[in-house]
Amino acid sequence: MYTKKIYFSGGDFNELKKFFANLKGVVNVTFGTISSSNVTSYVDPTPRDVENIFGVEVEFNPKKNDISTLMDELFAAINPYVENNLGVYYAMSEDAPQVELHMNFVANRGKESVGSNAELTINDPNSNPKRARKCYVVFGRLKSFTEKIF
Repeated sequence: MYTKKIYFSGGDFNELKKFFANLKGVVNVTFGTISSSNVTSYVDPTPRDVENIFGVEVEFNPKKNDISTLMDELFAAINPYVENNLGVYYAMSEDAPQVELHMNFVANRGKESVGSNAELTINDPNSNPKRARKCYVVFGRLKSFTEKIF
């Protein structure tokens, strides 16, 4: 069976492990430490490194589940608009567009549409800073994952 892997951090790692283990299509969930280079977020787009933070490796069957659904499930359980070391890390370059597209959707969810002179409807995150939500989730390519056994 062909499987894929995606990595998440944030919240309590035991809860993350139990949470993902019960989702459709998830084959295995492993606890460990995550390191990544050049991660970004919508709050601070300056690339930075993440070293040895606790997280989980989620191995799943892509015919039964996908990265977007797994991210939706995570963001339903843990609020991405509250700062708490929440992160999404991908290992394969083919997953980068899907993660980045979904993160753009999450970061802009709930923002009011603004009209422009060109008769286009756009989302302007700076139109009213008091009403804008900030998405604190970091995302980027995985550098390493080290399994931890307790």
